[in-house]
Amino acid sequence: MIKKIAFLIINFLLSYITFSQPFKGQIDSTLLPTIAPAHYVPEYDIDVAVDPNAWIKEKRGMHVAFGSEDELYFRKEVPHTNDNTTWESTGWKGERLNTQIVVWSPDTLEQVRFTVSDLKNANGQVINKDNIWLKKVCYVLANFPYGSNEPDCSPTPYKNGFLMPDRFEDFDRFDVPGRTTRPVWLSINIPSNAQPGSYTGAVEINTKSEHATLKVTINVQNQLLPKPHDWDYRLDLWQNPWVIANYYHVKPWGNEHKALLKKHMQLYADAGGTYITTYGVHSPWGDNEYAIEGGMIEWIKRKDGSWKFDYNIFDQYVELAMSLGIDKAITLYTPLPWGERFRYMDEATGNYAYERWLPTSDTFKTNWNAFLTDFRTHLEKKGWFSKTYIGINENAMEQTLSAIKVVKAHSKDWKLTYAGNWHKELDTLLTDYCFLYGNEASVEEVKARAARGQTTTYYVCCNPAKPNNFLFSPPIEGRWQSWYAAAHGYSGFLRWAYDAWPEDPMRDARYGSWAAGDCYLVYPGGNSCIRFEKLREGIVDFEKIKIIRRLARTSNDEAVKKMMQAFDEHLQTFNNEKTFNENKLKDDIAKGKAMLNELSNKLAK
Repeated sequence: MIKKIAFLIINFLLSYITFSQPFKGQIDSTLLPTIAPAHYVPEYDIDVAVDPNAWIKEKRGMHVAFGSEDELYFRKEVPHTNDNTTWESTGWKGERLNTQIVVWSPDTLEQVRFTVSDLKNANGQVINKDNIWLKKVCYVLANFPYGSNEPDCSPTPYKNGFLMPDRFEDFDRFDVPGRTTRPVWLSINIPSNAQPGSYTGAVEINTKSEHATLKVTINVQNQLLPKPHDWDYRLDLWQNPWVIANYYHVKPWGNEHKALLKKHMQLYADAGGTYITTYGVHSPWGDNEYAIEGGMIEWIKRKDGSWKFDYNIFDQYVELAMSLGIDKAITLYTPLPWGERFRYMDEATGNYAYERWLPTSDTFKTNWNAFLTDFRTHLEKKGWFSKTYIGINENAMEQTLSAIKVVKAHSKDWKLTYAGNWHKELDTLLTDYCFLYGNEASVEEVKARAARGQTTTYYVCCNPAKPNNFLFSPPIEGRWQSWYAAAHGYSGFLRWAYDAWPEDPMRDARYGSWAAGDCYLVYPGGNSCIRFEKLREGIVDFEKIKIIRRLARTSNDEAVKKMMQAFDEHLQTFNNEKTFNENKLKDDIAKGKAMLNELSNKLAK
């Protein structure tokens, strides 16, 4: 009993220390917005500095330097950049290289604007400045402090909020209020036809009264990264197209909606997006989003009790995604909606009816057999059957196995995908199996699936706390995820969700009990962010690893064989990771990148 009381006292004290100390970007709970503001607010500015005295030590006027794409620079904190005025990076033809430029001042800076030059090599060859883009990094409200280990799908224990740099925004110029910092994301897309060599250029930064110049050097290697459409990586980010119509107040599936969707989905295509998320039933996740996923296929019960199905919305969305190059897989959700609730139109009354069809029931089997027969006919007419998966979301094992049995009894040709914990009894039944990180099959079991022609991926969601893509996650974790995929033998990565926006996604990422950023990776207007670009960096690394492996297998160079052996040994670091220390993750990826660069040069033709 004494031990128990002591344990409770220690926990209380630790909790008090944890939740009373200041964190970067912190906002006092009394100032937190509970509803959207009554007028336009570009971003919240109600955070406080952890060390306000640090600004007193800063020399007056504009400070500008290259930062790192792996750091978050907080609005009220003096950044640690070592005043770097040069940036050098190495990449393949077709690769995107990223960094951040950080502007800060103890005084207000007015009309900060950037000008980039072409990049030129010693032979006069040019990477045109049109391949360089700059985005202002904006601050968004989170419900956990930076690097928190605590998220587990439960409500946050913190009463305060935290402003995190994440969202990208186009800009012509901007002001920097005194004693604040503004990061700017810099990306260089190396053209696929660029000549190998070293290219240099400059970034000019001007205000109304000050000027600075930063130098850029890009080393282009003689290796070619394919276009995103041709990447092997299986990227599955679940989409909700209704959220776009809801946010912009436009008619779903009208011309305005589809124009917005194209811009919105282009980011996914440019990251190598593979799966098109479709919905065969209405609101499969139990109405738990700000914009409900309507069914893309209308189930209609005729007066005689037979079924007919309207594929109009399904076809529109699939065709739109495919027009952008997202055309390798279609997932239809789901025979297992939450609560086994199904909606259909009753032709006799014109009313919607809701019924519960348990997968173990004859009603489920009869109705889904009718649907699957009709759906297959439709898919075959469209030429889509071979790339369509029936999505079996995680449920009680009896229900899961019953649903799979019904689908497979209808036709062994149906492909099945499932996201959930590793269950041996599901292994051979699933064409594509996606494990929750930490509840996975072994490397050997993943290899066995590959040998059978099955694909295997993994995912994170509102848990685990690390590695993740939360608003407050260290950026390196997003890149680490694909290095882990390569080490474990996975085909790719899944995440819910791509775009399940809360009420005010541009400024406030809090979403019920879930950790901020869990539910979306891109912003309204087709705008990317630090989290999405870091995820994309890792996907590119994964592709480069696969290409280097293929090249190394055909090489007779003993040095190459030794280098590949050393690289494979290093990859095991990612399988063995337990602590997720931020600096260790950075070091592990930096070492892996250096080894890839050396192999790239060695294997260049």
